Amino acid sequence: MIFLTMLIMGVVLGFAGTGGSGFIIGLLVALFLIPIHTALGTSIAAMVFTTLSGSISHLKEGNASLRTGLIVGLFGAGGAYGGTFISRGIEEQYLIWLTSGMLLLSGFLIWIRTRMKVSEEDAAAGREDIRKLGFWLSAGGTGVVTGLLSGVFGIGSTPFIQLGLLIFFGFSLRRAVGTTMIVIVPIALFGAIGFTQAGYLDGSLLLQVVAGTIIGSYIGAKFTKRAPRLLLRTAMIMTPVAGAVVMLIRH
Repeated sequence: MIFLTMLIMGVVLGFAGTGGSGFIIGLLVALFLIPIHTALGTSIAAMVFTTLSGSISHLKEGNASLRTGLIVGLFGAGGAYGGTFISRGIEEQYLIWLTSGMLLLSGFLIWIRTRMKVSEEDAAAGREDIRKLGFWLSAGGTGVVTGLLSGVFGIGSTPFIQLGLLIFFGFSLRRAVGTTMIVIVPIALFGAIGFTQAGYLDGSLLLQVVAGTIIGSYIGAKFTKRAPRLLLRTAMIMTPVAGAVVMLIRH
């Protein structure tokens, strides 16, 4: 049951360029009655495998910038690890509400940003020059803030990362989707390390989640480049919103 659920979800996540941790958390808490802290640790650990698979696929499809993604992601790794210490001190009932609120905010921000006209011609060349201070300020700010959110709430902060890439780096929508997958890999890895140290990782559950999402994510990424912009935008918005709704229904 978990494998089939995660397989279907993985296709959606790979297509939308998301790590999907928020969606995974919602399903684990609502459908499988997993405690919230364990759900956070397990889901962010699963993101390592899901986004790694999706990143490879997006790179092959020409949807991502490897260098920018890794640099932003390394900044985010530090923020994610630190954020797990904050998350440990938040009681379960409050963490459910806070995580749900963050997911709803994520969907709203993506809706606002993607209503604006974003050229599909990539204008990022001048903003990816690592010799310029502006690049490092943008990469550091985007990475640390989104990493911190990931560590506290166990989510991939996908909409926030995508917004940063769209606004500060001038990426096209499709390139922002693909590069976000690369950014999430180190963020998820260090977030998983923090939750594991606190004892919030279920190895058996992790294997079941990963088995479904890693296959689905790779398949889903194949359709991003071919999808109409409206469909891609809708998937980006609805993924975090659906996770929040499912979690709140259970709560």
